[in-house]
Amino acid sequence: MNISRLFTALSIAILLFSCTQKEQQTEVKGLKQYYTDHFPIGVAIGPRALSTDEAGLIQTQFNSITAENAMKMGPIHPKEDEYFWEHADSIVNFAVRNNMKLRGHTLCWHNQTPSWLFVDTKGDTVSKEVMLARLKDHITTIVSRYKGKIYAWDVVNEAISDKPGEFYRNSPWYKICGEEYITKAFEYAHEADPDALLFYNDYNEMYPDKREKIFKLVNDLKATGVPIHGLGLQAHMGIYEPIEEYLDSALTRFSELNIPLHITELDMSVYKKEHGRRERKPEDDNTAFTPEMEQKQLEQYKLTFEIFRKHKDAIESVTFWNISDRSSWLDNFPVRNRKDYPLLFDKDLNPKKAYYEVVNF
Repeated sequence: MNISRLFTALSIAILLFSCTQKEQQTEVKGLKQYYTDHFPIGVAIGPRALSTDEAGLIQTQFNSITAENAMKMGPIHPKEDEYFWEHADSIVNFAVRNNMKLRGHTLCWHNQTPSWLFVDTKGDTVSKEVMLARLKDHITTIVSRYKGKIYAWDVVNEAISDKPGEFYRNSPWYKICGEEYITKAFEYAHEADPDALLFYNDYNEMYPDKREKIFKLVNDLKATGVPIHGLGLQAHMGIYEPIEEYLDSALTRFSELNIPLHITELDMSVYKKEHGRRERKPEDDNTAFTPEMEQKQLEQYKLTFEIFRKHKDAIESVTFWNISDRSSWLDNFPVRNRKDYPLLFDKDLNPKKAYYEVVNF
């Protein structure tokens, strides 16, 4: 081989090696790839994230999204004759452009619900008939708008009481309509989009008392022919939670319903679990993410996903509630402006140690 041919061959080899290196550098394996054989991995987002560097992280790591707040009653239907579509539409359009699965959240909830729904023009509580008519209009309008784009809806959210001895939450919905509002919400959603999967969604599902209430509600709805297709388990957990003791048994129990289970709002607080908002205390001022917290969190996340993988035949989706530690709803609950670190990515969007415990299996 002469010098010219040798130089050409070397140049080609160097070019090919360089291209391969660039491809390796740009191809980032995300959560969605690690869990291809298990379940989609989703994330709850707001519209602001779509115009920041978080959008790239969403595209790389996740293949399903949920609107954190934009589709809830208050934000999307603030007045009886007014719908605000901009934020919800932007999230739907992002999902469609990026070929991502989209969960709708949520059609009926006792929180973030505008007061006009429950009163007439005089301020008096409306009748059951008026209440159900308003619920039907709300659900039909929203579900019809996104028909064919949202594959699953959290139809009714948190209707079960946390109080011992009390089954249904004593919400305005329940006070006006009784438990019938739950049945009707599913029927209205099914009429608006017969192809959408419809879920009941709740929290504290690991704990035996609440677990059995949720099980009974869903089982009864199924038995009476209500179009409910799945159960959403929020999985708001913490580093001090008895996950090993309760999570596996809860998933085993809910699997007996023989409907898909979605983990809908996963996070892992670094503080002790509290179920109600409270005032700030002096000890809340120390919000550093300590090595001890980091270690406990990675152990809990590792254990949680081991259990999820064990139940992959029942679990059909896992969604994180927020993108990264940059911003989380837990920064304001139960203590306002107390920084929490509940997710797999830090405030700079880098994977935390817990991330590698989740993906290395």
